Amino acid sequence: MEDRNLAASYIVVEGPIGVGKTSLARRLAESFASDLLLEGADENPFLERYYQNPRDAAFATQMYFLMQRAEQLGRLRQSDLFSATRVADFLFEKDRLFAQLTLRSEEYHLYRKVHDALAVDLVTPDLVIYLQAPVEVLLERIRHRGISYEQRISVDYLSRLCDAYVEFFYHYEQAPLLIVNAAEIDLVGNDADYRQLLERVLDLQPGRHFFNPSPIAL
Repeated sequence: MEDRNLAASYIVVEGPIGVGKTSLARRLAESFASDLLLEGADENPFLERYYQNPRDAAFATQMYFLMQRAEQLGRLRQSDLFSATRVADFLFEKDRLFAQLTLRSEEYHLYRKVHDALAVDLVTPDLVIYLQAPVEVLLERIRHRGISYEQRISVDYLSRLCDAYVEFFYHYEQAPLLIVNAAEIDLVGNDADYRQLLERVLDLQPGRHFFNPSPIAL
């Protein structure tokens, strides 16, 4: 546990595929001895099928993620928020970014009805950390981590997803937001890079903030 007090009791790390949000969430949870909520993409039985045949499996894939995330956050709402810090690697509202990219119009209409019903009274984060990186960096990280079905992700799809994230967070005002340029830093393998970010998290004030760190040599 860090010596200094953390103002946030519920932290969310977000960003497009391959940017490192789950790895950062794990490190933050370790630093603050906190509970960790992961979206568990590998638990979705439709996800690999989606990458093989997006059109046929998109709706089932998206609905599974929607229900999974709603259940996780529902349990969080029912627990004592003041008993511990929580760190998550997903924001419920971002789910519809993927739905907009993958679903047919009639599917998306049904999805939004379910989404809006589930979103009522969900817990709002105390802090959202949005990680950004160029598409070519994301593709390299996706290749490096070697998840077989992710190798089918196209440049076009990833570009559109990154654009959707930028648009979403441009308008996001529900919680304090820290936007991090994660293109050149290693938040997992380089402790100095991680400490830079951790200092910003510990000192963060309400509102929207930008962090453009320089990588620190090991």
